[in-house]
Amino acid sequence: MLVLSAQKYPDRIAVEDSEGAITYHDLNQLSDRLRDRLIHLGVRPGDRVGIYLRKSIDAVASIFGILKAGAVYVPVDPGAPPARNVYIFGDCTVKAIILENRFVEKLSAEFASQNGLPQLLALDGTGSGKYLKSVLERENTEPVTLPASFELAPDHLAYILYTSGSTGKPKGVMLSHQNALSFIDWCSEVFEPGETDRFSSHAPFHFDLSILDIYVSLKHGATLVLIDEEIGKDPIRLARFISDQRISIWYSTPSILSFLAQYGKLDQYEYPDLRLVLFAGEVFPIKHLRMLKDLLPKPRYFNLYGPTETNVCTYYEIPATIPAEHTKPFPIGAACSHYENKIRVVDEQGQDVEIGQMGELIAAGPGVMLGYWNLSERTANAFLIDASRERWYKTGDVVVQDEDGNYLYLSRRDRMVKKRGYRVELGEVEAGLYKHPNVEEAAVIAMSNEENGVQIKAYVSFKGGQPPSRIELKRFCAENLPNYMIPDLFSFMDGLPKTSTNKIDYQKLKTID
Repeated sequence: MLVLSAQKYPDRIAVEDSEGAITYHDLNQLSDRLRDRLIHLGVRPGDRVGIYLRKSIDAVASIFGILKAGAVYVPVDPGAPPARNVYIFGDCTVKAIILENRFVEKLSAEFASQNGLPQLLALDGTGSGKYLKSVLERENTEPVTLPASFELAPDHLAYILYTSGSTGKPKGVMLSHQNALSFIDWCSEVFEPGETDRFSSHAPFHFDLSILDIYVSLKHGATLVLIDEEIGKDPIRLARFISDQRISIWYSTPSILSFLAQYGKLDQYEYPDLRLVLFAGEVFPIKHLRMLKDLLPKPRYFNLYGPTETNVCTYYEIPATIPAEHTKPFPIGAACSHYENKIRVVDEQGQDVEIGQMGELIAAGPGVMLGYWNLSERTANAFLIDASRERWYKTGDVVVQDEDGNYLYLSRRDRMVKKRGYRVELGEVEAGLYKHPNVEEAAVIAMSNEENGVQIKAYVSFKGGQPPSRIELKRFCAENLPNYMIPDLFSFMDGLPKTSTNKIDYQKLKTID
């Protein structure tokens, strides 16, 4: 993909970050040099390679260098607790890690209790690709000639994205080259990108929204504009950034777009280049979507749906005008072309339900993951196998199909919620709280409203002595959980309510302020 674009558009800008830009020719060469270095480090096809970098041109080049070596990239959140990232790297037994020097000490300390540290390729920083280029020049690796037999099959693993796990440990979703390409081809068909487009890159690279940003833009010779985390969280700066950078295709979670509509002062800028606004990951409150469309009426708007395990499998184009009387969320839409006839709604016995009846959405086809890394039982439980032996992924999302063929999202079957587009297993939040030495019991629920979106509330009881303050408990959570999993609200109790079978009564907790 990158090689073809480099041949066709060698002098066009492929990626921009806050420190510079890189052409397709130079990005291709830089990723080639990284490929050679990884192979000299002993990385072979199928090996996993970790990426522990701030989003940057260096990180994009790392992704393609890893893929060119036939390896599998495993990106982690640089802002997550080091222990969580080390767990991820250890779980999938990475052969090497490309990381920033600032992470080396903590990473090494966390790995000390394990079977040894993987090979490290440490960069002094990130930005513009110069840091990766510098470390590769210092190593001065000889170019590698790949054997004629080197060819990756469509079902070979391309990347592993770790998501929240109900057991308290993140689980690795295994995605193949075919999984990614089927999605990229669908995006190309529907959104018709071209070399003059400028794609936003708001999502971090460990989040599945990044797949569209990176690969669709670079396939078509467009420019990928990386957005720093600080700007991405500041609606006023972000509104100006989109205008100044002439973004033409935007993709993010609804929560970011809601903040932009409410607080970004969008009416102070011009957006003549913006032609597509895509969103996914959670429900978009109608009043905020209407506000955004009033402020930015020119683009086409699409609601994209799909868990990490399927990427986008249904989509819906938002009407040009949202009537004032329309108050319900829009549908998640109908099946994408690579999921045609591969979306069903079934009951608890796995039998298809009639149109208009509630059921669980299941999906099959080329976009569906290979499985969960090193979790064979979890993988088996995630699929429904039909009479023809086809595997249908059980999304856990309860939907209903309307007469127009569109699916309407209703709720979840389990304790997983979406917060700012991230999947959060409430059980993992509870597991993080239980790491506190004085926590006796912990239970977590999710609350939702139009103003605040999904909020996580924790109910906690403590063993003797003075309980920590809420600030102290938040600080503790920040050391054990990613930022998006930290509870928004805490309630301290002497004891948590129980059911007749002595289990925590979550329904009762929902009635307690």
